[in-house]
Amino acid sequence: MKQLAVAMFVGVGVAISAAIAPPVGAAEKAIVEAAKPSAKSSTARRNAATVSNTQKPRPDTSGKRRFGKASFYADWFAGRKMANGAPMNPHGNNAASRTLPLGTVAKVTNLETGKSAVVSIQDRGPYVDGRIVDLSPATAHKIGLTQRKGITRVAVAPIAVPLPNGEVKPGVAAQESEGG
Repeated sequence: MKQLAVAMFVGVGVAISAAIAPPVGAAEKAIVEAAKPSAKSSTARRNAATVSNTQKPRPDTSGKRRFGKASFYADWFAGRKMANGAPMNPHGNNAASRTLPLGTVAKVTNLETGKSAVVSIQDRGPYVDGRIVDLSPATAHKIGLTQRKGITRVAVAPIAVPLPNGEVKPGVAAQESEGG
């Protein structure tokens, strides 16, 4: 049994460890079965919950309003480089989105307080399911999102969406403001 454990610990594999010390009882069989590679390894099971977070989402250039949860940058992000290369300014109107193109200007409305703020998408994230935008602490404060609360339901309405060809598409919020 000691040889079996050593072989498994070293990572030699089940075939070699079984040849060195074949399983004798039910406990040993359970160890060998647990050591066999499965279609869904423990790493795969761990990553299954976050697979949607690791896959790169398609950029959304539709300019349509979206609903979800907003969170805000932790204090330790201050000064760190964002996806656009600029340092994160906790007092600025910067925000992060996984799908909106960098440079998008959008109106973020807290659905609980009704307060809104205009942000510029300058970073990627949040990487938590259900969250659609990370806000700078100053912007979070403007819309009534407190550090104690942490997250809130929001509507994100793009105003201007940069397109890959260099043009800028008006978003739903731009069309609403033009209409009155």
